[in-house]
Amino acid sequence: MHALVIVPAWNEERVLPAVLADLRRLAPDWEVCVVDDGSTDATAAVARERGAVVLPLPINLGIGGAVQTGYLWARDHAFDVAAQIDGDGQHDPQYLPAALERLSAGADLVVGSRYLGDGEFQSTALRRAGSRYLSWLLRLRCGARVSDPTSGFRVAGRRAIELFAANYPSDYPEPEAIALAIWRGLRVDELAVRMRRRQHGSSSIGPLRTLYYLLKVSLALLLLPVERRRNMEISG
Repeated sequence: MHALVIVPAWNEERVLPAVLADLRRLAPDWEVCVVDDGSTDATAAVARERGAVVLPLPINLGIGGAVQTGYLWARDHAFDVAAQIDGDGQHDPQYLPAALERLSAGADLVVGSRYLGDGEFQSTALRRAGSRYLSWLLRLRCGARVSDPTSGFRVAGRRAIELFAANYPSDYPEPEAIALAIWRGLRVDELAVRMRRRQHGSSSIGPLRTLYYLLKVSLALLLLPVERRRNMEISG
């Protein structure tokens, strides 16, 4: 199986060596593509020195643009599977084999969930409430049953690669990408994972941005069926 790990990275020169070392140790058969999202540090040089393919973006596009760049690379180079592993060190590649098993069993997209299994993941009350709300909204709008809709740990089969290469949300994309996959007839599955603490820095999403995030994603999920019908009419 031709498998790729997409690593979106923005100013991650400090953490990226450990991320790439983990991938070499735990996923030696996977190719690695680092999407340098307009970094101002040595992210690209660090990735090249460690043997990764580097896709440099001239400006910072954000997580949606960076991830879609990786999917475009995966589609155009005939990869069967593409995984998303963030460049900040929070995602553990030890779960990639289990995700492949889910794909082999019929899933098109596997989402790593922090809230399944032993439930040891710690987050703020606001984030937990937001995640439950988005889970409810996804179930209401498209029938998706996911416990961790904002998880960035994902493994996509070929159908999902082709979908996301052509159409991927640009801002706060994770919940909308699940809805898009469901509405296009793809099967989405979840896998219990543990995520690590961020090795340096802090999340850019504080309380106010969390509320903005929930509002924006809610509107996107409400409008997405209209966009899908429009795209189908154009393609037809």
